[in-house]
Amino acid sequence: MADSLSLPLCEKTSVKVCTLRRALEIVISFLFICLLAYRLFSLTDDGIPWLLAFLCESWFAINWVLNLITLWTPMDYKTYPNNLLQQVPELPAVDLFVSTADPVLEPLIVTVNTVLSLLAVDYPAHKLACYVSDDGCSPLTLFSLIEASKFARIWIPFCKKHDIQVRAPFRYFSADEFTLRSDSPPELLLERTKVKDEYENLCQKIKDAGHHSVPLDISEDYATFAHKQTNNHPTVIKVIWENKQRLSNGLPHLVYVAREKRPNHPHHYKAGAMNVLTRVSGVMTNAPFMLNVDCDMYASNSKIVLHAMCLLLGFKHEKQGAFIQCPQICYDYLKDDPFGNSMTLPLKTFWPGIAGIQGPLYAGTGCFHRRKVIYGLSLQDSTGHIQGNLDVEALKDRFGNSMELVSSATKILAEKIDHPHDLSSAVEEACKVASCGYEHSTSWGKQVGWIYGSITEDLLTGMKIHARGWKSILCMLDPPGFVGSAPKSVPVMLTQRKRWITGLLEVLFSKNSPIFSTLNAKLEFRMCLAYIRILIWGLHCIPALCYSLLPAYCIITNSHFLPKIGEPALLMFAALYLANNLYTLYFYLESGLSITAWWNYQRMGPRSTVLSTTSLLFGTMSVVLKLVGVSEVVFEVTQKDEYSSSDDNHNANDANAGKFTFDESPIFVPPTTLLFVHLTALAMRLLGVKLPAALQVTTGVGEIVCSLWVVICFWPFLRGLFGKGKYGISSSTILKSGVLALLFTLCCGKFSLPL
Repeated sequence: MADSLSLPLCEKTSVKVCTLRRALEIVISFLFICLLAYRLFSLTDDGIPWLLAFLCESWFAINWVLNLITLWTPMDYKTYPNNLLQQVPELPAVDLFVSTADPVLEPLIVTVNTVLSLLAVDYPAHKLACYVSDDGCSPLTLFSLIEASKFARIWIPFCKKHDIQVRAPFRYFSADEFTLRSDSPPELLLERTKVKDEYENLCQKIKDAGHHSVPLDISEDYATFAHKQTNNHPTVIKVIWENKQRLSNGLPHLVYVAREKRPNHPHHYKAGAMNVLTRVSGVMTNAPFMLNVDCDMYASNSKIVLHAMCLLLGFKHEKQGAFIQCPQICYDYLKDDPFGNSMTLPLKTFWPGIAGIQGPLYAGTGCFHRRKVIYGLSLQDSTGHIQGNLDVEALKDRFGNSMELVSSATKILAEKIDHPHDLSSAVEEACKVASCGYEHSTSWGKQVGWIYGSITEDLLTGMKIHARGWKSILCMLDPPGFVGSAPKSVPVMLTQRKRWITGLLEVLFSKNSPIFSTLNAKLEFRMCLAYIRILIWGLHCIPALCYSLLPAYCIITNSHFLPKIGEPALLMFAALYLANNLYTLYFYLESGLSITAWWNYQRMGPRSTVLSTTSLLFGTMSVVLKLVGVSEVVFEVTQKDEYSSSDDNHNANDANAGKFTFDESPIFVPPTTLLFVHLTALAMRLLGVKLPAALQVTTGVGEIVCSLWVVICFWPFLRGLFGKGKYGISSSTILKSGVLALLFTLCCGKFSLPL
C-alpha cells in the first residue's frame, strides 16, 4: 500500500457536470412529472388508447429516473504509474486470460493479435503468464499460438526498444501515418520493415493452416487432437513457452488450455471456461491478480497493467478495488456509426456515473481481478488475520480435492507470496482441475469463481462481488486500455444484443436478482437500482412496441392518444421530446461527433425502436420460453471479422459501407411488420379510407407526425424492401410481415378500443 506521506499511486475525483447538462436533466424530469399528471387526470375522458399511452410513458419515466440516479454523481480516477515503479520494489504477478470458442467465428489471427498485445505490455515478463482458453479444442488454435510465440521473440523486443504504443501487430502495421512520424530514425524504419515481413509470414502460415495446407498431424503437439469432437474430448494443456530463467525482459509464459468436455456434463459456456483457467493458473503460477479479455480485445495502452496496479495497490483499504474495469471500446466502427457500436453516450454518462456509486459493472472483458475475491472472500474476511482460520477440509469442500489447488488457494487467501515452480511439471495437476467433473460437490460457480446461472456471467459475477461489500474501480485511459472489434453487419449486431438481453433477464428473474442482494447482502441501494436499470433493458420492448403501434392504430381507427392541435398540452409533449433529444445531442457534439452519428444512435441505440422490435423482443421471448419450460437458452458466439490493412480504405470508398444487410432470420419480421402497419395507416389516411368500425373522432396531426417519424426510423428497412441480395429483405420475411400487418389492420377495425 502507498504510504500517506509518499507520492500517490492514484486519485479519485468528482467529475464536474456542466450547468447545461444539469438544467436539461431537471427540465426533462419536470416535464415527465407534468406529462404523467396530465395523463392521469385525463384517463376517464379519453379511454383505452390514453391509458396505454400513460402506461408506456410511465415506463419511460421510470427508466429516466433510474438513469438519473445512476449518473448523478460521476467519478473519475487518475493513475501515476511512474510513482508505482518508485514505491513498489517488486511488482505483483498477473495471470492473463484470453478466451476463444470457435476458430471460424473468431478468426485465429484476431486471437493471435490479442495475445501478442498482452505479451508485449510494459511489465516485467517474469511476472506475467498468458493462458489461452480454447473452447473449440482446435489444433489450428494451438498451431497459431506456437507460431505467434516465435514471432513474439522478435515483436516484443522491437516494441520495447522503440517504445511502440500500439502493440497489436495488425493495428501497428495497418496505417503508416498512424505509427510513423516524419522524424522517425532510419534504424526504426529498417527494423519495422523486417518485423512487418515476419508478421506477414505469420499471417500466411495461419492462413495456410486454416486451408489445410500445413499438415498438423505430423507433430506430437497435435497428435492429441486426433479424432476429437468439439464437445467430447479430454483436457488438453500445452505449455507453449516458459520463461524458465525468469527474465524480466524476456517472453512471458504462454499456456494453451482446452478443458475437458463431455456431452452429459454441463460446461456453463464462458463462465465454465473462466473457472477452469482460474484453477489451472492456480496450480501453475497462482498470481494474486488476474486479467481476462475476449479474443478480439487487444491491449491498446502498453502501460495498462501498470495503471491497473496503481488502482489495485493505491488505496489504503483494498475494499475499494475488488476489480478494475476498462470500458469496452471499439476501434473499427464505420463513419458516423450506422449500427450504434460506438457507445459514446454510455462512455460519457453511464460509466463515470456508476463509478460514483459502488463501482463499475464487470463487463466480461478488459477486467483485472483480485484472485482472492474471485475465490469468494467476503469483505469482512479480508482483514489480514485470516491465516489461522484456514481449515484444509473446508477448503477442499470449497475448491475441490486437488491438494495443490487447495495449497495455492490457502496462500492467496492468507496473502502469502507464491513463487511458481516449473510449469511443465504442473501440467498433470492442471489437467486434473480442468476435468469436467472436478466441480462436482464444490462451490465453483456458486460462491467461488465466475457464477453460473446466466449467459451474461460477467454481470452476475460482478454483482455477487458487490453484494459481498466490495467496490470496483473504473479505468478510463487515453489511449484506452483495451479496444475490440465492432459487429460490421446488422444480423451479427442484433444477435450479439439478443444474447446480452437474454442473459440479463435470466438474472432478473432468478434468485440472483439484485433486490435480494440489497435486502440480504451488502449491495448498496443505488447500486441495486443501477443493476435493475440494466437488467430490465429487454423488457423495454413491450412499452416501446406498444407506443410505436399507437399512432398507426389511432390513424386506422380515427382515434387519438395525443392532444389536438391548439391544445396547450401538446406543447408539453413537444417540449419533452425536444429536451430529451437535445440532451443526447449535447454529448455527441461535446465529443466532436457529427449530427449524423447522433441520429444513428437515436435509430440504433440501446432503447431505440429498431432494437426494441428485434434483439430486445427476441431476447425477452427466449427467457419467457425458458421460464415456462418450453426451451433452453442457447449461447451464440458473436462472429468476429478478420481485419486487413486495406479495410479502412475499402470502407471509405465503398458506397455500401454502413448499409443495412438482411438475412432470413425471423428477427427481421417484427420491424418489417411495424413498417407495413405504419405505411398502411398513412396510405389509408391519405386516401381517406375508413374502416366500418372506425370511430367518429378525427385523428390529430400528432399521430400522423409520430407515424411518419416511425417510418423515418425504419428507413433502412424501407430501402430493404426494394434492395437486392443481402441488402434486400427476403421474400419470406416480407410475406410473413405483410400477413401480420394485414391481421393487425383488420383487428383494429373489428376491435376498436372505445374512448
